[in-house]
Amino acid sequence: MDDEKRNELKKIIMDTKTLPTLPGVVNKLNTLSENDKSSVQEMAKIVSSDQALSARILRLANSPSYGFYRVSTISNAMILLGVNVVKSLALSSSIFEIMEKNSVGLWEHSLGVGVAANLIARKLGLPECEEISTAALLHDIGKVIISLKCSDAEREIHRVIREKRVYSWEAEREILATDHAEVGNWLAKSWFLPDKLSEPIAYHHDVTLSENHRIKTSVVHMADVIIKASGFGNSGDYFVPQIQKEAWNALKLDDQLMVEIVEELEDKLVEVKNFSLELQGSDATTG
Repeated sequence: MDDEKRNELKKIIMDTKTLPTLPGVVNKLNTLSENDKSSVQEMAKIVSSDQALSARILRLANSPSYGFYRVSTISNAMILLGVNVVKSLALSSSIFEIMEKNSVGLWEHSLGVGVAANLIARKLGLPECEEISTAALLHDIGKVIISLKCSDAEREIHRVIREKRVYSWEAEREILATDHAEVGNWLAKSWFLPDKLSEPIAYHHDVTLSENHRIKTSVVHMADVIIKASGFGNSGDYFVPQIQKEAWNALKLDDQLMVEIVEELEDKLVEVKNFSLELQGSDATTG
């Protein structure tokens, strides 16, 4: 029965035509990015053809999650962030529009995890910090999809979390026979996101399952735990999970570095809160 329920949900997510994606723009971007002769300007032109999408990408590119300020054009965003990051921002932007309207707490949690992941990655001198930020920004995207596609089940999940005092992923497995991390992974696959983005989404609660991108997954896991501990935003969990020993070891962290990360993050979270309020304010005036 559980397998049947899980497969049914997977089919809804993989086959759906009603997910808030931007297939036209994204398909063109995918085609261009696979062609060595395509220029950044050509790709930027495709994205710029959608004004609402362009505005949101520039907002995210200038957010504290990325640390790049004053990015004024899509071409600059593509050069600074990379084509894959812009592609995943294009894919996620419309879903986050819904997230902002329906759950500001989850939106702020996701933004916070993006910022924390970027800070950890930079502190450790890791490559592809911006892509790690994107994976972190999208880590709970499965919760949005569950909310959109399974609203009755979502109410049951919240009831189980409250009554049994369990983590959201445990309640999701009880009700749906899957959880938001796996749902997020299905979505990432249906969007053709690269493994370095989909793997941290899939395994941010259990880095031992991450085979090819354990460092990136460990950063997202660590950022998620730190933001939950800080009380910033609302992930839907009452409890803060422990940092997995495997993640700690993979990143070669020590207590001193952890103290530095947490201290630096405090100031950045003030910026994130301001960014989120500004975003909600401008959405209210334009919406």
